[in-house]
Amino acid sequence: MEMARALVLMGCAIGAGLALIAGIGPGIGEGYAAGKALEAIARQPEMKGSITSSMLLGIACAETTGIYGFVTGLLLIFVAPGIFLGML
Repeated sequence: MEMARALVLMGCAIGAGLALIAGIGPGIGEGYAAGKALEAIARQPEMKGSITSSMLLGIACAETTGIYGFVTGLLLIFVAPGIFLGML
């Protein structure tokens, strides 16, 4: 029984760690998008409003993947162990 409990907790901890790695991708993508938007504004300053709104929409969409990973990690840390241990 104790071995099964330890395996459940270990699996949840490893899964949560892997889920939280998902925050790296959006950070890189958002930085890249902001840099490219600044390059575009430098080339055509009159399009600043259009470029900025498109950049913000793209960054918001990219951020959702990081948020999904974060929520998954929190669920694996706080909710899943209780559910899985209740099944034992």
